[in-house]
Amino acid sequence: MIDHESRLMASLAAELAALDSDGLLRTRRTLQTPQDARVAVDGREYVAFCSNDYLGFGSHPELVRAACEGAHAFGVGAGASHLVLGHAQPHHELETALARFTGLPAALLFSSGYMANLGLLTVLAGRGDAIFADKLNHASLNDAALLSRADFKRYPHLDLAAAERMVRASRAARKIIVSDAVFSMDGDVAPVQGLLELAERYDAWLVLDDAHGSGVLGRNGRGVLEQSGVQSGRIAYMATLGKAAGVYGAFVAGDRTLVETLLQRARTYIYTTATPPLLAHALSKSLELMEREAWRRSYLQTLVAVLKAGLRECVWRLLPSDTPIQPLVIGGNGEAVAVSRALAARGLLVPAIRPPTVPRGTARLRISLSANHHIEDVERLTEALMSLARG
Repeated sequence: MIDHESRLMASLAAELAALDSDGLLRTRRTLQTPQDARVAVDGREYVAFCSNDYLGFGSHPELVRAACEGAHAFGVGAGASHLVLGHAQPHHELETALARFTGLPAALLFSSGYMANLGLLTVLAGRGDAIFADKLNHASLNDAALLSRADFKRYPHLDLAAAERMVRASRAARKIIVSDAVFSMDGDVAPVQGLLELAERYDAWLVLDDAHGSGVLGRNGRGVLEQSGVQSGRIAYMATLGKAAGVYGAFVAGDRTLVETLLQRARTYIYTTATPPLLAHALSKSLELMEREAWRRSYLQTLVAVLKAGLRECVWRLLPSDTPIQPLVIGGNGEAVAVSRALAARGLLVPAIRPPTVPRGTARLRISLSANHHIEDVERLTEALMSLARG
């Protein structure tokens, strides 16, 4: 028995050693301050370009106060699933506010974006159906497609012509086109109008994951739908609430029939404890701030411009993106990690992203900008990168 257990542990140890040898072993840092542009990590202070807190809401005083108010009024735990007795007044109010914010008829809260995508796609698709997905979609969408047992086809990144060929050739009973709205490791934006035209032409659903666009894109921060100016009952719209919104959770919005179907059938909604009501209370305040503090979105564009100007002559390739996600492709895993460590030694935290998160040979620094960064922070980063690139 002991020998058998030793063999099991040895096989895991060998897998870990292989990850380390390939430059793919990941480690965690311990954050000792609130999430912000300036943080303390493992006892040292840094300027951080690691967070998806694009609007700088993670430690916003009004959100902290709202969370405290919610805790005093509703406690710190939901205590049950939504369909038992965990659906509190703040959840109801937030769902109503999210529907209004997105301009869609109804919205349903989920505990995370991963759970929202798993619940949504496994309800919309099953055996005999087909899912058509962008090659660079988030892992949660890919896992959801596999779990659905539908025919799962992936088209080249942003390639509408290839997507149309696949959809047109399909004889599936139900067709679902699935795409990130903003691609999390590239920062580019899906051709939403073209995807919707495909969905309309071939009578398909269009599922959009706007995790990195909600709060950032559009004049009022209402995401890719506002920016693209599209509306359709065949759109199932998912967005997260732990990135630009600054708190936690996710939601799916769309036609009332779609949302009611998810409430009745989405296993990741039915069979899990509801998120604490205090978070929903804070998120209602977050939606108010997104509209009231529009300067944060315009300031982000200023920071993007400063970064691009500072890296214009860099030997490493900055991918084309007008979002707060600014990926700098280094190439090799070891080199990307080395550059990230050299920046950390200068007090700048930028994560090295490696396979399987990105394609082999495209390891990169994922520079994430926040409305809480100063222009001087970005200039300091670009100067450090240019210095490292010159060797």
